[in-house]
Parts: sequence; structure tokens; C-alpha cells
Amino acid sequence: MSTTRRDYYEVLGISKGASTEEIKKAFRKKAKECHPDTNKSPDAESQFKELGEAYDVLSDPNKKQVYDNYGHDGLKSGGYQPQWDFAEGFPDLGDIFASFFGGAAGYGGQRRRGGPQQGNDLRMDLQLEFNDAIFGTKKEITFHHLENCDSCEGSGASAGSGPTVCSTCGGQGQVRQTTQTIIGHFTQIVTCPNCQGTGSLIVNPCRDCQGQGRTSVETKRSIVIPPGVDQGTRLRVAGEGDAGIKGGPPGDLYVVLQIKPHTEFKRDGYHIYSLQEIPYSVMALGGEVEVNTLDGTERIKIPSGTQNGHIFTLKGSGVPHLNNNSKRGDHYVEVQVEIPTQLSGEEKKLLQKLGELQQDRSRKSRASQNVSIVGKLKEAFAGGA
Repeated sequence: MSTTRRDYYEVLGISKGASTEEIKKAFRKKAKECHPDTNKSPDAESQFKELGEAYDVLSDPNKKQVYDNYGHDGLKSGGYQPQWDFAEGFPDLGDIFASFFGGAAGYGGQRRRGGPQQGNDLRMDLQLEFNDAIFGTKKEITFHHLENCDSCEGSGASAGSGPTVCSTCGGQGQVRQTTQTIIGHFTQIVTCPNCQGTGSLIVNPCRDCQGQGRTSVETKRSIVIPPGVDQGTRLRVAGEGDAGIKGGPPGDLYVVLQIKPHTEFKRDGYHIYSLQEIPYSVMALGGEVEVNTLDGTERIKIPSGTQNGHIFTLKGSGVPHLNNNSKRGDHYVEVQVEIPTQLSGEEKKLLQKLGELQQDRSRKSRASQNVSIVGKLKEAFAGGA
């Protein structure tokens, strides 16, 4: 498969507006065509992985939104790592697969668990203040993950003992199983039911970890939040997932960001929106007003005769672009007439006088229109005579 990633919609053969059900239906169809048990092409496994990655992204609303807006680079910036496997981490895909292959067989069979295995990836949610998401910050996080047991050094066996080879699978961790499906017979390599895929059994388990080889540990880490992150952005903290099994590498920790709303600003992608109340006199006569922005206050000119609901654009005053902080979105300020709730006696007199002047102007305008209409009628009648 080319190092250039294909468009995920192209991989599934669907349009960008496809529904969740259409995405799942397209995946079912393609999975039957691409699975290495039925497709003997040399590229079958890579095609199947590509199909799984496409479904993983497009079936997840958060990942799909990032992909629709920013493509593969946006997913990579958000910490997404395509590591697709039916057997681990994607139970919904396993359910789909089981409907026509009889089990979540991965690429022709479940992964052997007898040797070193990478630890599980972990997820934690982190709530951020609005401005911290805009301009970036550092945060100390606390989480629990599995580390190798110090007492048994990860073996799971008590001191002076060790694991014994499983008699059922001969240490392979897997046994062969043939299944009749709607598209024919398929031979699967499934996890050994006796040793649960490890290939060995622990007769005398370690007391500290009960034979698991790993114990839960609370950990603190400081992470950097880059400017421009948004709701649902995933940050990858490499190697901070669960410890691997039998010397396998650790998994990763994914920090999913939850952004608190702002009392004044609304965000849409890289743009900011806000409302600004302005006195009637300023909108009528023109002038300057101060508005709040992400960078502080800024003065904007209000032309005379500005109408209620007019939107002013502050170029480059929006959100910094993720991984390109020199580029920013815009800030859109909608102006609204400020209606005073309390008036002094002098203010009331002035507004009453203004109201009288406006009514007088309105009467004169209507009278002028009437005179014009009467004149046109006279001309019409005179012409008819």
C-alpha cells in the first residue's frame, strides 16, 4: 500500500454525507471482499488494515469531525494513531465481523499471546479553561496504569517458581477451529481456552500481583497543551499506558480534552463570535467603542447609521491554528442596540423631544407622499378628459 493515505470515504466507497448506518453497511460489504481469508491478493492484509482504519475514524463522530475539517494531518495532530485490530480495542467491529466469519478473527486468526505483548492504551478526560485551549498551557495530570510487579519482575510467579507450558496448546497459546459461515468454511486460530492465550500456566502465583505480573500504580505527569486545541482533541502521551506483558512495550495514554464554555465568546473552529451592546446615539451618530477580544480590549469604529445586528470582522483575532500558531482565525462582533433600563429626568425629556421630532418628520413625509399621489391623480384625470 502506498505511503500516501487514501481518502477514507474513497476506501469505504461512500460519499461524505453518508449516515452511520451507510458507513457500517459499506464496511460490512468491503470486509467480506478484503479479508485475507477470502482475498488471496498479496496486498490483502494492508487493504484490510486500511479498511479498518477508515471505519474506525468515520464511525466515531469526534474523529470524523476532525477528519472532515482537517484530513489525515488533523487526526495526526490530535494524537490519533492508526493501530487497528479486531481482537483488541474495537468490540463493535468484532461484532460486525462475527456476523459473517463466526468470530473476531483479526487477520486470519487471533493474535498469539504466548510471547511479549504491548500493553493496553489508556484514555483519560481533561477539562480545560476556554483560554487555555486557545493559547495553550501546561497541566499536571494524575492517572492509574499497570506497571510490572516489583516482587516477581513481571513474571506473575512467586519467588523460586516459574510458569509451566500449557498442555492443551503446547505453549502456542492458540488452537485451530473450523467454522461454517454463510460464505463457506473458514479455519480460525483461536485463543487457547486453558491458558487464555499465554501458552503457559502459573502454578504458584505471586502474592503481590496474584499472578498477573502487573500492579496498578498512581502516576503524575506534566503535559503540554498546544495552542488551538478544541473540544474532543486527543493528545498522545507515549509509553504511559499499561505495561506490556512478558517484556512487551507499554501502551500509550490518550488525553481527551473537554473545553469549558466562555461566558462571552463562542467558538466555531478557528473563529470567535461575540455580541456587543452599543448606545443608540453611537449607532446613529457614529463613534468608537471598546470590545473585548481574546487578546484584551480593542477599539472599533462605528459608522453613523449602523443598523442593529451589523457584524464587524476583526481579522486575525481568532484562534491560533493547531501546529501553525502564526495563522489565526477571525473574530466576528455583532452589535446590538443598548436599551437603557433607567433614565434621568433630563434623558427622558431629550428622548421625548427626539420622539416628537421623529413623529413630525414622519407626518411631513406622509403629507408629502399624499400631495404627490393627489397630483398624479389630477394629471391622470386631466389626461383622460
